[in-house]
Amino acid sequence: MNNQSPAPPPPLSILELAPVGMGSTARIALANAVELARLGERLGYGRIWVAEHHNMPGIASSSPPVLVAHLAASTSTIRVGAGGVMLPNHSALVVAEQFGMLEALHPGRIDLGLGRAPGTDPVTAAALRRAPVSAGADEFPEQLRDLFRFFEGTHPQITAVPGRGYEPAIWMLGSSDFSAQVAGALGLPFSFAHHFASHNTVAALEIYRSAFRPSSTLQRPYAMIGVPVICAETTEQARWLSGSSALSFVRLRQGRPTPLPTPEEAAEHVFTPTEREIVKSWTAPLVCGDPQHVRAELEALAARTGADELMITTMVHAPADRLRSYELVASAWDLAPGAALAAAPSAE
Repeated sequence: MNNQSPAPPPPLSILELAPVGMGSTARIALANAVELARLGERLGYGRIWVAEHHNMPGIASSSPPVLVAHLAASTSTIRVGAGGVMLPNHSALVVAEQFGMLEALHPGRIDLGLGRAPGTDPVTAAALRRAPVSAGADEFPEQLRDLFRFFEGTHPQITAVPGRGYEPAIWMLGSSDFSAQVAGALGLPFSFAHHFASHNTVAALEIYRSAFRPSSTLQRPYAMIGVPVICAETTEQARWLSGSSALSFVRLRQGRPTPLPTPEEAAEHVFTPTEREIVKSWTAPLVCGDPQHVRAELEALAARTGADELMITTMVHAPADRLRSYELVASAWDLAPGAALAAAPSAE
């Protein structure tokens, strides 16, 4: 007889995009992000990350280091980070100084997730970089090397202050096999964008684990996946709320992004066959329903992927509905109120 108790469910964290609802403003969206961070800390979510997106009227998280600083100053125990900084959009030195400063201000609480995608359209990416967009991805390995040098203090000519000696927990982000290989080869924790690349989640995590080499940061692979979740008291209500992000995603794919529509507007929209296919692709990774259904789906996803952590993101129009979704998930997951991850994935 096997008397071993079942393994505990993986920790839950939050991915925040600071959504701007139709009829609202970026200022309100950023205030809502603070409220969510404080709620997540009280409920026991391990970390809250903010994403880098540009030229999107419905997303206010265009400057991760600024928002990370504000969220970290507004909380006390939850880990706060960027999920992520799109490194080709920035100077490695600037990133080292910004996140070195954040780590110096909030020691042991800052995560730096690094990605190589632009986080926007080609025209906006070119405006950010002042260089051909294709050059950004090509220079990513060199930028990554320089970033580590700045944190380690081994760059031959430049001292990053306060980068040197104040290295945050560094993660590799991605939705491709390439990022999985890089994360494994460098011995870094890996965060996979299951929320928009669910077709490749299992394969990418297998590549990451196969490529993993122990490092001073991490002795064993540690994988987190992003999961879109909408939870309400009833499945019917959750599906109603999901209409907002479905319509928003359709507009984004059509090249005309808008603030997040209301569920009423989404319910009145007549989706064309092509739009229904877009919605179908968007809903593929979505976990949507009442608390019991959401828990069962998240448990099945964790078992199928072997993820060490789940980072959930909830895009609904009304801030109260969004906060309630996180509350219901926390209760269904039996999160410990006030708990937080003690540190980044351990090297032990």
